[in-house]
Amino acid sequence: MTLYYSICFALLMAELGLFCTIVCPMPFALRKKMFHFLSENPIVAKVQYGLKITFIFVAVLFVDALQRMVRIAQEGATAKMKSDISDVRAETNYAARRFYAQRNLYLTGATLFLSLLLARVFYIILDFITVQESYTALQAKTAKGSGASGEETEKLRLRVQELEAKERDFETLKKQANQQNTEYGRLADEHNKATGAVSNKRVD
Repeated sequence: MTLYYSICFALLMAELGLFCTIVCPMPFALRKKMFHFLSENPIVAKVQYGLKITFIFVAVLFVDALQRMVRIAQEGATAKMKSDISDVRAETNYAARRFYAQRNLYLTGATLFLSLLLARVFYIILDFITVQESYTALQAKTAKGSGASGEETEKLRLRVQELEAKERDFETLKKQANQQNTEYGRLADEHNKATGAVSNKRVD
């Protein structure tokens, strides 16, 4: 295997390791720290930029491997049509070339496909973490608002009780005033009657 295909294979193994690390079960706090580190660290951003350039070269290798495999397949079909005599060395050479072309094609194709899949899964999980954080913050805010509303409700209830107590006191005072007014009127009538009776006796 040549150097660039060896690098491509190492990149594929690194992608597999990172993918397994991302999707493996872990506590939410640890996953959140890891994803925030991968998405916000400037060094990781530079590494991602370098990997994007590397994937461009991997795409070029994929196209080259595809063209080579198609060319080898056409050569094999042409050789079968031209000659009916089988040559063991030629067939072995052809099989080896086809094997290497297919290996390179599958290697580069798997690397590109896994890179796209890894990026998509990474951003999906990152969006999920962001939504979970927003939901937690909203839930805490709602609970805090509910607590504040409960305090305000309790204050209003106490205020209503005070007003009801004052209203009862006012009604009691009103009743007492009416009773006193009635009693005063009765006493005044009795006094007038008594005064009128005495005056009549004096006149007689």
